[in-house]
Amino acid sequence: MEANLLNNYVLKAIDAYPYELEEAVENLNYALSYESDNAYALYLMGRIQAEQLGDYEQAKTYYAEALANKMDFQRVYSKYIQVLLWNEDLDEAQKLIDFALTVKGIGKGDIWERQGHLLEIKQEHKKAIKAFKKAKTFGFNDSFISYMNGEISRVKTKLKSNKKKKASKKKNGKNKK
Repeated sequence: MEANLLNNYVLKAIDAYPYELEEAVENLNYALSYESDNAYALYLMGRIQAEQLGDYEQAKTYYAEALANKMDFQRVYSKYIQVLLWNEDLDEAQKLIDFALTVKGIGKGDIWERQGHLLEIKQEHKKAIKAFKKAKTFGFNDSFISYMNGEISRVKTKLKSNKKKKASKKKNGKNKK
């Protein structure tokens, strides 16, 4: 009986998120009061903290707890990595990416996309392009592949812009001597 009630609260929270936040949070609180280590409830609470409230530290806590209770919960990894990137926890993000790629059944395209964003943040544009191309190989729909093509194009534009700036600095540096 309690499991059904717990699932009912989690399902109500899923249904309410993101359009009825108050209802989603209320149902998640009920679910977590029944089972404080319910991975899905913790995951959804992490999403609310990150995506709606911008509290990345609290979101990290929820995501870490969700994974501690269910390491093979694939949905958590991509969102957790994104929060780490938003919070500029780059070393932690890299470790999680490396581990996530070993999780059976994970959406590797999403994880490689996050790897590309991490490398882009680090200004490693050529490596970022390679990661986005790798993500594209794991794409199974036109929308994702088009999105990856857009990311590749955007980073290539940054790369060209950086090359022009470097060339301009060299040229201006020579004129000053």
